[in-house]
Amino acid sequence: MVSVTPAGAPSKPQELHYLAGFGNEAQSEALPGALPQGQNNPRVCPYGLYAEQLSGTAFTAPRAQNQRSWLYRIRPSVTHEPFHPLNFPAETLTADFSHAVVTPNQLRWRPFAIPDDPVDFVRGLFTICGAGSAARKDGYAIHMYTASVGMEDSCLANADGDFLIVPQLGALLITTEFGRMHVAPGEICVVQRGMRFSVALPDGRARGYVLEIFGSHFQLPDLGPIGANGLASPRDFLTPTAWYEDRACSYTVVHKLEGQLFSAAQSFSPFNVVAWHGNYAPYKYDLAKFCPVNSVSFDHPDPSIFTVLTAPSAIPGTAVADFVIFPPRWTVAEHTFRPPYYHRNVMSEFMGLIRGVYDAKADGFLPGGASLHSCMTPHGPDTKTFEGATAPEAEQIGHLPRDTLAFMFETYYTPRLTPHAVGAPNIDRNYYQCWLGLKSHFDPAPTTDKAAALQAGSTASAAAAAAAAPAAGGSSKEQQNGQSDVAEAAGQA
Repeated sequence: MVSVTPAGAPSKPQELHYLAGFGNEAQSEALPGALPQGQNNPRVCPYGLYAEQLSGTAFTAPRAQNQRSWLYRIRPSVTHEPFHPLNFPAETLTADFSHAVVTPNQLRWRPFAIPDDPVDFVRGLFTICGAGSAARKDGYAIHMYTASVGMEDSCLANADGDFLIVPQLGALLITTEFGRMHVAPGEICVVQRGMRFSVALPDGRARGYVLEIFGSHFQLPDLGPIGANGLASPRDFLTPTAWYEDRACSYTVVHKLEGQLFSAAQSFSPFNVVAWHGNYAPYKYDLAKFCPVNSVSFDHPDPSIFTVLTAPSAIPGTAVADFVIFPPRWTVAEHTFRPPYYHRNVMSEFMGLIRGVYDAKADGFLPGGASLHSCMTPHGPDTKTFEGATAPEAEQIGHLPRDTLAFMFETYYTPRLTPHAVGAPNIDRNYYQCWLGLKSHFDPAPTTDKAAALQAGSTASAAAAAAAAPAAGGSSKEQQNGQSDVAEAAGQA
């Protein structure tokens, strides 16, 4: 599909255009005829453009996994001054977790505060936890971002991996070399390794979550017995159409490599790509279009049925990281404890809340906050949720709150925590107390013995009532003997 988007700066969602589909071989041009025909790298490109390839995999990767795109730009990205280290007051990004810390404790953070000072997306990005290292191209990192201003004449290129961005508060207007995306809370976007992008804040302030994978790229999970349809449909993923600006300016390119930030100056905007084609491009997805599946009889399947995107590991059936959501849906299983069950898992689980109330935590887990349960750390519903879910009225079939949306980054690699996360002022050090009220409901008597005891008690009560009203003409001694027999029977019961 060829989409022609005039040069300019669209800022409203309805003014942006997208190509539909996941992992497609696509093409887009902002000027007619800007794409070369019949070859990738002609001696002279249309409009005097430069041809530049962006490779997301090795040249020799199998065709099914090979990802690359050709960009046709006004000036090539190599035209910049040397990079220099960019040091912030605090080192908040991590891409090597060999010296980070682990803990078996359940962890929870209250909502992360948005700074009052001017802080853009890059300076407001900080690492919570992760595993592996970007140098080995194996593992992942989980970040939060809080921002109060947009990125002015600056962009970020992440050489360490792919970013999956989950806005929680405030929409993002993301300009990339491929075009522009408007990503609001309830949507996600993926910007892959090496792509330059800039983040503006249409709502003035923003907060959200980022999952970064160092090795492979995200893909749709296999459906298996689910069949051909369900979960996230490929047609609902949207890639921006070509958009460019031919602007001379003092521009800063920030480059992230092994968690370190470098900056280079150049005299023009990097968003000068007039046309592109390939299968390596950023994309967005509206989580409201996810089609959940679930049980319609009893019990409920594992949360893997809510996987939107996955980054598989080398071990079949496991993932470096899964992105899983818990959307509004009907819960129709009978005789079933409906919240998530108590659990210890070889996978580690980082939870976030975009809006509403999560059905396993009645209190304390808030939008903009997070929780982490590492490998084999027990977790599950808090006391209030358990008591409510086991009450007689909980048997009624119902719908989860429609304005609730939680998600999980689930990973086979054990997360290691950064000092920034462990020492965060909003960490909930009383999180463990939400389970202290869980009391024993244990009754050792078998169910059949309980029923017999209830029946015997009912019979004894009836006999006692009959004895209290003796037949006419009965002697006082006979009444006493009868009452004594009844009392003995009741005692045996």
